[in-house]
Amino acid sequence: MTGLPLTDEALEELVAAFYARVRADAELGPIFNDAIDDWPEHLDKLAAFWSSVMLTTGRYKGQPVPAHAKHSSRITPELFDRWLGLWAQTTHELMAPEAASQLQDKAARIAESLKLALFFRMPERGAKDRAAA
Repeated sequence: MTGLPLTDEALEELVAAFYARVRADAELGPIFNDAIDDWPEHLDKLAAFWSSVMLTTGRYKGQPVPAHAKHSSRITPELFDRWLGLWAQTTHELMAPEAASQLQDKAARIAESLKLALFFRMPERGAKDRAAA
């Protein structure tokens, strides 16, 4: 089997299969299942996200950082690695090799950006620093 090409239809299938695994995962499942009220709507939004990212369709209109930030008390950097592991497994199984590789690379960059946005904080400048500025 050569796997699915990088199309909107394939991305919808990938997102559905991947998040079925996420929802069943012992560590990720409780966080996602508590955060998502309407899974069909959320899966549509995620398919639109990946369509926008990978196929430049412009279908996604959300804001990923604020969406994740409101759950930051339950998210750890290590959970991103778990998410990426499931993503790699699912993309490898479903997608054509080149598409899987592209999706994995993009996901790793997105995860790094989200981790920086959620967990990296610049130290506050002290009063002396502000007075000198």
